[in-house]
Amino acid sequence: MEISSKDIRFYPLGDTAVILQFEESISDQVQRTIFAVSHFLDEYSFEGLVEYVPAYTSVTLFYDPLLISYSEIVQNLGEMLDEIAIEEPVLESAILDIPVCYGGEMGPDLGLVARHCGLSEGEVILRHAQPDYLVHLIGFAPGFPYLGGMDPDLEIPRRESPRAVVPAGSVGIAGKQTGVYPLSTPGGWQIIGRTPLKLFDLDRTVPSLLKAGNKLRFVPITELEFERIANGY
Repeated sequence: MEISSKDIRFYPLGDTAVILQFEESISDQVQRTIFAVSHFLDEYSFEGLVEYVPAYTSVTLFYDPLLISYSEIVQNLGEMLDEIAIEEPVLESAILDIPVCYGGEMGPDLGLVARHCGLSEGEVILRHAQPDYLVHLIGFAPGFPYLGGMDPDLEIPRRESPRAVVPAGSVGIAGKQTGVYPLSTPGGWQIIGRTPLKLFDLDRTVPSLLKAGNKLRFVPITELEFERIANGY
């Protein structure tokens, strides 16, 4: 399947960026398109391109206006996009298990999520751990995965007052999304558990454990298992 520039909307973001809008809603097809465009830009750049940032339904390209104009970059992109073919499958097939200790001190909002959704805490855990999730993009903080595939019955608004500190490894829900905090940061997601894995570690050759296109599943574990994994034994 080929991408057609006629199906893409281009519009400026300030005077140094252009947004390529593919669709208005999230879908597997639009994600395959975004991954294909990202892979293409990794291989074939052009003068004036600074960087690109993929999102759920769009890709934003930042450029140097002293080297290329908005009209020129749109023309270049239109010609480039017509050359891209979306291969099947573009998404990576390996599924990474992410162990999670749900509830208690590690998941202080599990009870709130259960009450809001009309489920027991056990049902929330089962529904959250059942799907295979797709990493749509990495953002907000280094290594933070925005995941697609959560059970819609677990949808819940963000906290009215964000926490000043959310511990690294915390697994949260906000709206229709779920994700994992790779670092200790402020945050307003509803925290239902925590993983002992380090999603971002500068001591690793590749600091981020996850990247766009990865698939993962959450595996419930006990506090004892959490401590064992965290301590490396």
